[in-house]
Amino acid sequence: MVTRARVFFLLVCFHFPSLFAAEPVQLDFNLYMEGKYIYERNCIVCHGQRGDGNGEMSPTLKPKPRSFREGMFKFRTTPLGALPTDDDLRRTIRHGLTGTAMGMFTQLTDGEVDAVITYVKSFSRRWRKAESYAQPLTFSAAPEWFKAPDQVKTHATAGAKLFAGNCAACHGEKADGKGAAAVALKDIWGLPAAPADLRQPHLRCGDGPDDLFRVLATGLNGTAMVSFEKTLTEQQRWDIIAHILSIRLPAVPVLGGAE
Repeated sequence: MVTRARVFFLLVCFHFPSLFAAEPVQLDFNLYMEGKYIYERNCIVCHGQRGDGNGEMSPTLKPKPRSFREGMFKFRTTPLGALPTDDDLRRTIRHGLTGTAMGMFTQLTDGEVDAVITYVKSFSRRWRKAESYAQPLTFSAAPEWFKAPDQVKTHATAGAKLFAGNCAACHGEKADGKGAAAVALKDIWGLPAAPADLRQPHLRCGDGPDDLFRVLATGLNGTAMVSFEKTLTEQQRWDIIAHILSIRLPAVPVLGGAE
């Protein structure tokens, strides 16, 4: 049930964006109510009525569903610490997150996705603070040498050395997520934050070189995964990606899939 006080609060926060946000955000109350309806039928069982990640299914899920109340989102095109763009949220809703209970909500219309994004934003005050916003980063396209196996091998060799110096402490020398620091890592929610096994054919951020580059540039909010935007050159990051792709395990055949 939406109380009058909550409605008034939301109208003030979203109708007067200059008070709270760097981006023009105005609350469309009908869209908000539609988003509430969609959230309660698709998201509440995991993310909870309050958006705190404590839904009915939460105790059985690993990793725990995301809490929206802190306004911290891992997968973005914006700088470390900043809120995601609406397109970032759409990507997660549409494509899901491999290895988690977050599925692909392809059955939702574009309008329904927009509505639920509006509702999700109501859970955290960060959406109403100007300092929480930042323009998305611009990412370079994957170099042409990715199409030449001999060149990829050369860059992967260079990337292996960079990986050892910048990533192995958490992700392990074998990129299996078992680095020396891994066992002690926690996220801002106080939960264990095991580094990804980067050898896997499917990663939560996406499987392509561009997906890996995006994470190296933005980092993952709320975790120990920092941004390498200012500490590694673009070429060095592409070399690390070449190394990661060179040690990727083959995809497991899907039972009943096409031959």
